[in-house]
Amino acid sequence: MKAGHHDRIHWGLLGLLSFLTLAAFIVSMAVGRAGAGPQIALWPSGDAGAIIFSQIRLPRALLGVLVGGSLGLAGAALQGLLRNPLAEPGVLGASSGAALGAVVAFYFGFAHFSNLALPIAGVAGALLALGIIYLLTGKSGDILTLVLAGVAINALAAALTSLALNFAASPYAALEILFWMLGSLADRSLEHVMLVLPIMAGGWLGLAASARGLDALILGEDSARSLGFEPTMLKLLVLGGTALAVGSAVAITGVVGFVGLVVPHLLRPLVGYRPSRLLLPAFLAGALLTLIADILIRMMPPGPELKLGVVTALVGAPFFLHLVIKTRRGTT
Repeated sequence: MKAGHHDRIHWGLLGLLSFLTLAAFIVSMAVGRAGAGPQIALWPSGDAGAIIFSQIRLPRALLGVLVGGSLGLAGAALQGLLRNPLAEPGVLGASSGAALGAVVAFYFGFAHFSNLALPIAGVAGALLALGIIYLLTGKSGDILTLVLAGVAINALAAALTSLALNFAASPYAALEILFWMLGSLADRSLEHVMLVLPIMAGGWLGLAASARGLDALILGEDSARSLGFEPTMLKLLVLGGTALAVGSAVAITGVVGFVGLVVPHLLRPLVGYRPSRLLLPAFLAGALLTLIADILIRMMPPGPELKLGVVTALVGAPFFLHLVIKTRRGTT
C-alpha cells in the first residue's frame, strides 16, 4: 500500500513537472526583449518574426531545458553518490572547473580550430575538478571536508581564470570572457544546441544507468556490492556523467549555479528519499527553474540584461547557507 502510494505521488509529480516545463517552454518562446521593454508574441508574424522565433527564442528555450535539466539531474546524482544534501556541481567545483577549461580553450585559441574545443575543454575541466573532490573526501563524504574541498577547487579555478584574464590579448577579449562566465542563454544558436546535445545525452545516460546502484548505495558500499553493484563503477558513471552533462553545458552558457542544489532538495521528500526516483523529476524541475529565471530576466524593465548566473546565485547562495546551518545543527 505504501509503495503504491509513493508510485502515485511519483507519477503525479512527473506529470505535473512535465506540464509546467512545457508551459514554461511555450512562454519562453513567446517572450522577447527589445529596447522598449519585454515583448510578447504567441506566434511569429512575417519573415522577421519567424527568424526571431527560430534563430533567437528557440535556441534560448532549448538551452534552458538542456542546461537546467543537466544541472538538476547531476545535482541529484551527486547527492545520491556522496549521500550528502550539499553536493552540487557548482559547490563541488565542477562548474568552475568546466569554466576554467573553456577559458583555457578561449585563451590559447583552441576554440578557433574546432567547434568541439569548448565542450571538450569544459568536460575535461569538470572531470578534473570532480576527481580531485572525490580523492579529497574519500569514502566518508564528510560535510565539512566536502564544502572545504569545493571552496578550494572553486578558489583555485577562479585564480587561474583571473590569471588568464590578466594576460588576455586585449581588454575587449577579457571583458568578453568575463561576461560569458556570468552565465546566459542569450545570443546562442541552434548550432550550439546541436553541438552539446550529443555530449549531454551521453552524460544523461551515464547518470541514468547509476539509478538503481544509487538506491543500493544508501545502505553503504559493502551492502551495494553484495547486491551486485560495484561502487567504483557507480562513481565512474556519476562523475563521468556529471562531467559530460555539466561540462558541456558550462562551455556553452557559462556558469549557472545552484540549480543542482535547490531542485533535488525540494523534491527529495516527494519521492520517498530514493535517489533513483529523484533523477527524472530533478531533470524536469531543473529545466523548469532555469526557464522561469530566464523568462523573468526578459520581463525586466529596459536596460542591460541581467545574467542568468547572477539570478540563480542570488537565489541559490542564501539557500545553500540555510542548508549548511540546518545540516550542521542536525549533527551537533
